[in-house]
Amino acid sequence: MPESSRGTRRPSPATFRIARNPDEASTLPYVLWVPVEGRPLVVKAKDTWPRTAKIYCHRADWPANPEILEETPVRSCIRRGVAIDLVLDRTRENRSQFVVTTLKGGREGIFWQTRNTTRKTRPGMRLPTRRSAAGVLEIVIDTRERYAWKFERQQVSLAKRPLTVGDYAVEVDGQTVGVVERKRLSELAGNVVDGSLLITLGELATARRAAIVVEDRWADVFRLHYVAPAMVAEMLAAAQVRYPNVPIVFCENRQLAQEWTYRFLGAAAAYADEEAVDL
Repeated sequence: MPESSRGTRRPSPATFRIARNPDEASTLPYVLWVPVEGRPLVVKAKDTWPRTAKIYCHRADWPANPEILEETPVRSCIRRGVAIDLVLDRTRENRSQFVVTTLKGGREGIFWQTRNTTRKTRPGMRLPTRRSAAGVLEIVIDTRERYAWKFERQQVSLAKRPLTVGDYAVEVDGQTVGVVERKRLSELAGNVVDGSLLITLGELATARRAAIVVEDRWADVFRLHYVAPAMVAEMLAAAQVRYPNVPIVFCENRQLAQEWTYRFLGAAAAYADEEAVDL
């Protein structure tokens, strides 16, 4: 609920707050408190929510005596590499993302966006609606997969049961013929550093067709802050050479990752049928 009040206390770590920028000459009239664990993000912004377009933000200090305009409980606020995923505890306008990037000249740029505004910035991108190579797929989702993809834009039926490897799979005649492991860049980088990526690749390599799909861009590897980007890139290359039959595919965002996975699993199912005919 919007409110107008003044107070000197700092926001609760579990609260997203919007205050009026005390600098009346600024072109960014709002100050946002984003409760990232460890170190909250405080930025100036042009609007109170990215409704029609991405909003450019600039780092700021939280006002000593803020005029609070909104405060909302937070369900989750997680840093994933260059992105901060914010989920508010309300029914509308509850999911958004802050992306910290580097602009020309080495300046930092912070953009506040939602799924809708990201889609509007790419008006030429239209995902195909045709069926996969194997027709309508039944995709099996591992029971341990949290916040599983729903494949809303693809022609699929979904089933959920334990998988030996991977997060998503397709079966032909009761046999798993294709699997996909889903990763966010922050998770992938962590797996590279602790060595568990090689174990995962080894497990996936036992499947007939397997891949790792990353919901981020390859370019974002070089914007990682908590590990050395060059080391991550080098170790990813070494892992890919060691396991060339398990591609690691960067798909930019969740929507494109789902589409790639759908096409890959469809091709795996179709190829399995071809192999059976050849035999």
